[in-house]
Amino acid sequence: MTITACTLDCPDACSIVAENGPGGLRLRGNPDHPFTRGFACPKLDVHRRRLASPHRLRSPRLKMDGVWRDIGWDDALDLCARKIAQYRDEPRSILHVRGAGNRGVVKFLSTLFFRTLGASGLHGSLCDEAGITACVEDFGALRHNDITDILHTSALVNWGRDLKRGSVHTAAMVRQLRKAGVPVVTIAPGADTAEGFTDRIVRIRPGTDRFLAAAVLREVLRRKGVAPEVAAACRDLPGFRALLEGCGDELLRWCGVSREDADFLAGLYAGAGPVASLLGWGMQRYRFGGQNVRFVNALAMLSGQVGRSGGGAYYNLSSMGNFDVPWKASTTYGRTLLMPDLAREIGRADPPVRMAWVECINPANQFPEAGAVAQALDGLDFVVVCDAFMTDTAEVADLVLPVALMLEQDDLVGSFLHEYVQWSGKAAEPPAGVRTDYDILSDLGRRLGLSLPDPEEALGQALRSRTLDTTLEELRAAGYARSTHPAVAFEGLRFGHADGLYRLPARLDPPQDPPAGYPLQLLTLINRRFVHSQILPEDQAARPVVGVHPDTLRGLGIEAGPGRLVTELGFLDVELAADAAVHPDCVVYRRGPWGKFGGGVNRIIRAVETDMGGGSAFYEQRCRLEGA
Repeated sequence: MTITACTLDCPDACSIVAENGPGGLRLRGNPDHPFTRGFACPKLDVHRRRLASPHRLRSPRLKMDGVWRDIGWDDALDLCARKIAQYRDEPRSILHVRGAGNRGVVKFLSTLFFRTLGASGLHGSLCDEAGITACVEDFGALRHNDITDILHTSALVNWGRDLKRGSVHTAAMVRQLRKAGVPVVTIAPGADTAEGFTDRIVRIRPGTDRFLAAAVLREVLRRKGVAPEVAAACRDLPGFRALLEGCGDELLRWCGVSREDADFLAGLYAGAGPVASLLGWGMQRYRFGGQNVRFVNALAMLSGQVGRSGGGAYYNLSSMGNFDVPWKASTTYGRTLLMPDLAREIGRADPPVRMAWVECINPANQFPEAGAVAQALDGLDFVVVCDAFMTDTAEVADLVLPVALMLEQDDLVGSFLHEYVQWSGKAAEPPAGVRTDYDILSDLGRRLGLSLPDPEEALGQALRSRTLDTTLEELRAAGYARSTHPAVAFEGLRFGHADGLYRLPARLDPPQDPPAGYPLQLLTLINRRFVHSQILPEDQAARPVVGVHPDTLRGLGIEAGPGRLVTELGFLDVELAADAAVHPDCVVYRRGPWGKFGGGVNRIIRAVETDMGGGSAFYEQRCRLEGA
């Protein structure tokens, strides 16, 4: 039996018990872990299948005259060393593209390798950076109450977090709240995310959370004002009040929410009991995603919910935040390119990008304008992709290096939801011919005269954090340790800014008119069974299914069945499914399917940057539907 942990891009970072037996590897949630509590999500079983998949790469693969050929590791790394040496005089011509497909302290050492080279890296993000930047701007630090503190609330308002498909442990706590009679309200464009997890649904127009939060806050201030201690903890409250007073009934019209629903929410936030605000990982994926997060935070703050047990606004923690990684602050890339606009960034880079090293991400599938990204990578002199499968990105590489997956290597992992750091012990041997990311770069470094810290050294250093009180030996034995952060964030209303004051947003941008000919909003939402594009070939259909409200199909004169999803960048052949849970103004596509198997929706999603944080506004994309 091995105590390990999930290192996938998932908030729960489950502690796992792994056992090898006659039936193969068995995985279950660690029953002794205070947060995992003995259960895990369905994605864990999918990953077990990935480990044993016959589609896994088991040898380095080099493209020669357009044909893939297996080569040995020495030949592959010698080639990589020659290419890096060729470009090393201008190291910014080497681009390091790293994602969060596999997290951990040791895996993060690849960033140190390429920063030491002086290579180019990326800034911004495909997901949560707009919301992270918003929270840091507001609170001065990326903190929230311990997630289990929601059990002390008198009411929970879920601003769009999909509890049906993500964070099974948060979902379990919400069920516990409802069983105890605590009211739960869900604010979301679609009703399916809330099924079984809510007492009331407030259907909102996609991307307009800021308007609803502002409207509710206006009513809260009218009913009870701002407590003196809260007012004293805010910077420029009068300026923010003036901003709100300049708004009126247009707020509810813009977000499509009734006055009745807004007044109900105001009654909760203005009440005497604590109200917890759960912010979804989706409200930031719009052009004004930062504002969406900031106005919900402002509602929580000014209604007196911040700094108290049972209250708070929950968005994100830093998954690496409880580790001491000193080189993260002491090293930098030679330059960084904006992640969501990678194709254009490569095209205008000066000095030009000549080589790319891609790991833990599938840019030719996951990035906006993914087809252009694939073309940009294909146009470079030399591209190395580290992956276990021949993904869309691997297909445009020159060299593919087969890497070990989660559970096939030792590491430490944190969570962006809860306060535990976990030991992720090696529970299975990687297939013959497969190497870990660390071993690949360590061996490559020897050829280039570069050295990485020993894994044991890096892991031990990571635990010498001011927020941890454990050793590597203790963590290996126990499997987990909680940080020393208090259960309630910002008690005493002292915030992370130098002056200790909370920051309120200074502007509220109105909605933008949709482009002519594209009346529907395309939402590429999470998949219940798969993490992003980590989908086995046999699990992918030739025509991805998209959900559309039946009234929308009838209004367009289109029947469910084969159809076409069209944007200004192109089209995708899809299967149209009538789904009354979908907002009538939307089309829902579950993200992840590869372009080579008929998916790849990001090829027709244009790159739009969020208002803050350099995020990707995927959900800003408009579309239309056509019948077969």
